Amino acid sequence: MTTIKQLPEVLINQIKAGEVVERPAAVVKELVENALDAGARRVVVELEQGGLRRILVRDDGRGIPREELPLALARHATSKIASLDDLERVASLGFRGEALASILAVSRLSLSSRTAVEPHGWRLGGEGGLASAEPVPAAQAQGTAVEVLDLFFSTPARRKFMKSPGTEARHVETALRRLALARPDVAFALSHDGRRLLDVEPAEDAAANERRLAAVCGAEFLANAIYREAELGGLRLAGWIALPSFSRAQPDLQFLTVNGRGVRDRLLGAALRRAYADALHSTRHPAFVLALTLDPAAVDVNVHPQKTEVRFREAARVHDFLFGLVHRWLRELRPEPEHHHGVGFGSAAEPAREPQPYALPLSTAPRLGEPPGRYFAAPAASAPTWAGLAEVSRAAVPAPPGATSPVEHPLGYAVAQLHGIFILAQNARGLIVVDMHAAHERVLYERYKRELAEGGVPSQALLAPVLVNLPEDEAEAAETQSATLLAAGLQVDRSGPGQLLVRATPALLPSEAVVDLLRQVLGRSSDSGSHAHLGEVLDAQHRVLAEMACKAAIKANRVMSLSEMNALLRDMEQTELAGQCNHGRPTWVQVELAELDRLFLRGR
Repeated sequence: MTTIKQLPEVLINQIKAGEVVERPAAVVKELVENALDAGARRVVVELEQGGLRRILVRDDGRGIPREELPLALARHATSKIASLDDLERVASLGFRGEALASILAVSRLSLSSRTAVEPHGWRLGGEGGLASAEPVPAAQAQGTAVEVLDLFFSTPARRKFMKSPGTEARHVETALRRLALARPDVAFALSHDGRRLLDVEPAEDAAANERRLAAVCGAEFLANAIYREAELGGLRLAGWIALPSFSRAQPDLQFLTVNGRGVRDRLLGAALRRAYADALHSTRHPAFVLALTLDPAAVDVNVHPQKTEVRFREAARVHDFLFGLVHRWLRELRPEPEHHHGVGFGSAAEPAREPQPYALPLSTAPRLGEPPGRYFAAPAASAPTWAGLAEVSRAAVPAPPGATSPVEHPLGYAVAQLHGIFILAQNARGLIVVDMHAAHERVLYERYKRELAEGGVPSQALLAPVLVNLPEDEAEAAETQSATLLAAGLQVDRSGPGQLLVRATPALLPSEAVVDLLRQVLGRSSDSGSHAHLGEVLDAQHRVLAEMACKAAIKANRVMSLSEMNALLRDMEQTELAGQCNHGRPTWVQVELAELDRLFLRGR
C-alpha cells in the first residue's frame, strides 16, 4: 500500500519546470523578460541546435549584486513584489521568482552578473536543480548573462517531444519578435548556430519605429497597415491594423500586448475577430500589432503558468472598447491601392478619400421585406436601367482621363463590361476592374445593416413559446439581461431555476437556430462573467443579411448599361468596406498606367 510522502525539492522543481519551461522559446521568453525588468537597453540571444544544446541571453541591465545571486536561483525569491497589494498591481513582466529555478531544474545553468558599483562580475552555476554554494569572480560587463546548456537533460521524456532545431529556433524567433514589438525602445539581436536571424535597434522616433516594424513584421505588412491610437475612460489602444485585403492563411501576424505583456486572450481575440468579420472570409485571419494599456489593478496577470493569459475585472467594457475602436477604424480605412504579386495588377483596396458618413440613398438596393425581383425582372438581353439610379451617363460625364476627377470619383467612369462579370472603368491612375456581383453584394449588405439599425431588430412572436433548459447561472443571466435580448429581437421569460420560455425571435433568423444561439450566447456570457457576447445575436442577424445581399446582388451575365455601371461605381465610393464583399473577397483592383506601359513596352 502506498503512503503519502513529501516530494523532494528537486522533483518539485522539475514538476514546476514542466509548467514554465515548455520548450527553448519559453526559456528565452522568461530570461528576456527578466532582462527587460532589469532595465536592459540591449538584449542579445544566441542559440545552438535550436536552443536544445545552448541558450545564451545577455543584457546590459542593472545586474544582480553578489550577495543576491544564490537567491536568484531559489524558488519564489523575487525583488518585484513583497505583498498581495503588489501582486494585484504588478507592472513588471516577471514577479513569481520561479523562472531561473525552473530552468535550473532541467538544464545546466550558469548565471553571471555585475552591477555598476562592483569592480568585476560574479558567476554562479548549477544543474538539475542544484546550485553551487558560492559565487566565484568572473569577467562580466555591467548586466547579466545566463547560459543554459543541455536543456531537458534531466527529463529525457520531455526532450523527445521537441521538434527539429530549425523549428525550435523559429519558435524562439517568434517569441523574441513579440517582445521586440512590445518594447521598441530596446535593441534585440538573435542568432542561431552563428547565423543572424534578428537585429533591431531602438526606435527613437516615428520613422525609426516604422523601420523597426518592417524589420520585425515585414515591409509588406507596413505597406498594408495603418497606425491608429485612441483613449477612453482609462483604456488606451494604439498600434497598426492591416487592411482586410492583407489577410493571412494563418494567424501568424497577430501581436497583442496588455500593459506591455504579450498575451493570447480569448476575450480580446473574439473582439478582434468580430471587428474584422464583415471584411474577411471565414478561412482568413487579420493581421495587427496592437498595445492595450489600462490600470494594472484592473487586470489579473497571475492566471497562467507562462503569464500568456489575463483576466479583466470589467471584461465586457474591455471587449466593447477593443471591438468598437477596431471596427470603427476599419470602416474609416480608405488607403491607396497597393501592389500585389502578379504582372500588371494592384491589390483590392478602398477608394482613396476622406472618411465620410454613409448617407446617400442606395437606390440599387431592394429594401428589407421587398422581393429582389422587383429590381431585376427584365430579361438580361434588354439591358434595363435601374429606376432611381444616379443620373450618370457617357453623354453627361465624359470618360477621358483629363475629365476624370480622382478626388470626387476615385473609381473613375465605366467604359465596358467584360464577360458579363467585370466592369472596366478608367480613372486618372489607369484601369479599374470591378467584380460587379461582389461589389453590389457589399453595397446591399451595408444598406441592409443601416436599415436594421435605424428600425431596430424586428422580431416575430411565436405561436407556441419554446421551452429551453439551461444551467441556472445562464438562466439568471438571461433574466438579468432580458432588455438587451429584447432589443436584439429575443423575448424570453424565466419559468424556473434553469428554464426559459422563448416567446419571440428575430424575424430574420430561422426558428430552429434561435435555441442554439441563445445557449451559445448565454453560455459565453456566464463563462466570461460579463454580457459582452450578447452582441453575437446581432452578429447572427448580420450573417442573415449577408446571405440576403448575396442572393439579391447582380448575377453574372447580366448586361448593364454604362449609366448603371457608373451608378454602381458611385455607390461603391459611398459604401464602407467597399473593397471586399461580404465573404472577404476583393471587389476591385487598380491597374496602373505605368504597368500597362510596361506590358506593351511603351517608352522604350
